[in-house]
Amino acid sequence: MASKAPLVLLIEDEPQMRRFLGGALRAHEYQVVEAASAREGLAQAAGRNPEVILLDLGLPDLDGLEVTREIRKAGTTPIIVLSARGREQDKVTALDLGADDYLTKPFGVQELLARIRVALRHTTLPDGDASQTVFQTGEIRVDLVRRQVFLGDEEAHLTPTEYKLLAALIRHAGMVVTHRQLLQEVWGANYGEQSHYLRVYMAQLRHKLERDPTRPRVLTTEPGIGYRLRELD
Repeated sequence: MASKAPLVLLIEDEPQMRRFLGGALRAHEYQVVEAASAREGLAQAAGRNPEVILLDLGLPDLDGLEVTREIRKAGTTPIIVLSARGREQDKVTALDLGADDYLTKPFGVQELLARIRVALRHTTLPDGDASQTVFQTGEIRVDLVRRQVFLGDEEAHLTPTEYKLLAALIRHAGMVVTHRQLLQEVWGANYGEQSHYLRVYMAQLRHKLERDPTRPRVLTTEPGIGYRLRELD
């Protein structure tokens, strides 16, 4: 029997964008529930149990940041923010409130589909899942049991802090992670503002794990927001 198509909740007030995204998702065999307002979206999120939520920040009745907060209170459904806002702080705030990723309008359908696939993959691997013992992206391979890291055939010797930072990025592989989130995961709750720590340790990781640290392919920067560990074939 064919598996059930994933259900996507699209919370978007602009009718043309809603039709475009809804049509594109259905064409790629997703089920879609649409909501034109924040309150309708919250009701659909509670009643339909979607597997991914696409959330526009600029809603007429309630700010998308507040919607993110309310959805996250109720559960862990992946939220991908669709933002037309130019301010990086809006994206950072949404991510810190619990959104999993964001796309800045305009964006391509293939990029959206890729982000949805990443979000769905994360829902099938709960935190601490012992079955995922080896992580690989491109030439980087990480044995999460033995805590060994390889670049190609050569072992890369990381410091304990470098490894903790890499492991945090692996937990969110494919998704953007804010400076604050990484700092708190790696250094603790009191280090949310110490972004210079990240710059230093990311530079060290890139030096050890990127063939060209000045043009990283895996450990990429989301300017003004955080970092993303890209999943390469």
